[in-house]
Amino acid sequence: MRKDHNYYVYIVECADGAYYTGVTNNVNRRLGEHNEGVSAKSFTYNRRPVVLKYSMRFNKIEEAITFEKQVKGWSRKKKEALFEEDWEQIGLLAKSRQNRSSSTG
Repeated sequence: MRKDHNYYVYIVECADGAYYTGVTNNVNRRLGEHNEGVSAKSFTYNRRPVVLKYSMRFNKIEEAITFEKQVKGWSRKKKEALFEEDWEQIGLLAKSRQNRSSSTG
């Protein structure tokens, strides 16, 4: 029998206001790593400190990675609606983007 695991998609807000989205199996550890500046090459290194804005748990790493990739493509407003778990607003923003894409194509 397959054991459930914990994987999280998380979003942090950096000191400069930028959002960073990632996947981890331990949100608290990862948040600490971002704030400690473990890697000088990382996106958040020169944007510290970071603050956790959102996390969502998944049982399967594949599902977490798929959601992470999806969210990375979202607008700032859509991510902020996610922080509030405002699914109606997320849907409206998705439709708004689709309408802009179809009118420019």
